[in-house]
Amino acid sequence: MKAVILAGGLGSRLKPFTEIIPKPLLPIGEKSVLEIQIEKLKKHGFNEIFLATNYKSDYIENFFGDGSRYGIKLTISREEKPLGTAGPLLLLKEQLTEPFLVMNGDILTLADFGKLHNFAVNNESLLTISIKKEITPYAFGNIFFDKDLVTGIEEKPDIVMYILAGIYIMKPEIFSYFPEDEYFGMDKLIKKLLFVGQPVTKYDLKEYWLDIGRLDDYEKAQEAYTEHFKGE
Repeated sequence: MKAVILAGGLGSRLKPFTEIIPKPLLPIGEKSVLEIQIEKLKKHGFNEIFLATNYKSDYIENFFGDGSRYGIKLTISREEKPLGTAGPLLLLKEQLTEPFLVMNGDILTLADFGKLHNFAVNNESLLTISIKKEITPYAFGNIFFDKDLVTGIEEKPDIVMYILAGIYIMKPEIFSYFPEDEYFGMDKLIKKLLFVGQPVTKYDLKEYWLDIGRLDDYEKAQEAYTEHFKGE
């Protein structure tokens, strides 16, 4: 099975760390984010992985080589210009001839990638998106009223949202919806598919998941490594 890790972002919100090291190579415990992801993908049956890079590509290529020490086939794909979160996949169109997984290079998760892949392959959608339930406590009470009369109060209700988890399964036919040589994000791809009537399937991610987008998330990742990933 094949997977693409999107590892070309600038990591602006993680400065000053990312001024020296690309975000996917930031150390989490004893390993980099990318190493943890690659080992997890291999564990679930993915034996060919593509790293879509832009910012500090040389660092990533020098670090991983051909992937042989991880027991996989590894290919580095380089963008000549930023192409967004979906655009870089078009550079790999000739190699991605079967259903493939795509994930952001700044995610720590215990997701069963093999189970997700099987789920997606067995439905008719060209795109399956993983979603994660996020519950955020609201800081204020919510007042209900009719004209000038208060009818009720809900004290600090939780805000429940389902967010994109940054892990996708795509089928090769999806490339017909990609513009050539343009900046193209996952959000635009999803909207385009929905606009033309192509079904998009969702997959509920129940396992541990963390997006390492900000400095406080990076601190959480260090704790998560000890609890969930160390020793694997």
